[in-house]
Amino acid sequence: MYDLIIIGGGPAGITAGIYVARKKLNTLLISRDFIGQVGEAFLIENYPGFEEILGSELMEKFKKHLEKFKIDINEGEEVSKISKTKDGNFEVKTSKGDRFLSKAVIIASGRDPRPLEVPGEKEFLGRGVSYCVVCDGPLFEGKEVVVVGGGNSGLEAALELSKFCPKIHILEVSPQLTSDEITQERVKKIEKIEVLTNAEIKEIKGKNFVNSIVYQDLKTKREKTLKVEGVFVQIGSIPATGFIKGLVDFNKKDEIKIDPKTCETKTPGLFAAGDVTDILVKQIIVATAEGAKAALSAYKYLQKSNNYSK
Repeated sequence: MYDLIIIGGGPAGITAGIYVARKKLNTLLISRDFIGQVGEAFLIENYPGFEEILGSELMEKFKKHLEKFKIDINEGEEVSKISKTKDGNFEVKTSKGDRFLSKAVIIASGRDPRPLEVPGEKEFLGRGVSYCVVCDGPLFEGKEVVVVGGGNSGLEAALELSKFCPKIHILEVSPQLTSDEITQERVKKIEKIEVLTNAEIKEIKGKNFVNSIVYQDLKTKREKTLKVEGVFVQIGSIPATGFIKGLVDFNKKDEIKIDPKTCETKTPGLFAAGDVTDILVKQIIVATAEGAKAALSAYKYLQKSNNYSK
C-alpha cells in the first residue's frame, strides 16, 4: 500500500514526485516514458534558468532531479484503470496486469498525439508514420519526409528532422502557419524545409513502408501526390484520460475538471495536474507549478486524514 501514486512522467508528474518525496511520502510514479510533449520539443527558450535548451535535455534534467529522492518508479508501464476500493483507497491497474493500492492519487498523464484519421495512417504506423520526432527522427536519415501541422510542434519537428533528412515538407491546412514568429524565422533560414499551406492530407500510401501521401490543395481543390518515405503527425494533442472514468468530471475538451486552488477532482484524495486538466494555459512552467500544488494538496489531504506513512 502506497501513500500516493503519481501517474505521468512529464513536468507535472516529476515535480509532484520531487515535492512528495521531500515530504517522505511512500510514493510510486508510473509512466510510459519520460519524454512526453516536452521531450519532443526541439528548442525551449522560455523556461527560466535556461536561455535555450533542447526539450529532451530538459526532460533528462527533470528525471535526474527526481531520481535523487527516494521514490519508486515504474517506467515503461501505462495505467489502464483507476477505481475506488471498499475501504476508500484507490486501486491502480496497469496494461501489464500489475495492481497497486494507494491512499491518494495524482493524475499527471498529459496528452496524447491527435491522429490524422486518414486512410493509411494506422496501417503504416511504425512503418513510416510516426508521432515522435525525438524517438524516430534518426531512423529517417537520408530520407524525404513530411510533417503534418504548422504549429509550434510541427515546425520544431521540421527543425529537428533537418539534422537527418535532405528534404522536409510541412503541410498546414490553414492559409498560414500558426507557430510563433521566431520559430517561423528559423524555418525560413533552412532551404531544405518547404512549407505548403492550404494543404490537407487525404491519404498515406505505400507497400511495406510509406512511399507517398496524397493531399488536396484547398485553393485549387486539386489532389496532389508527394513522394515521401516518412510522415510525422504534429496536429495537436488530446488529454490522456482513457483510464479514468466515473471518478472525475470532464469539460467539453475531455480535460479533467479540478479545483484550481487545490488540483482536487470531485473525488476526495484524487488530484490532477498539468495539461490533462482544464487549466487555461498549457506551458511547461505552468505544469510544474500545478504539479507542486497537487503534491502539497495531496500531502495535506493525507495529513488531515492521518492516513499516511510516518
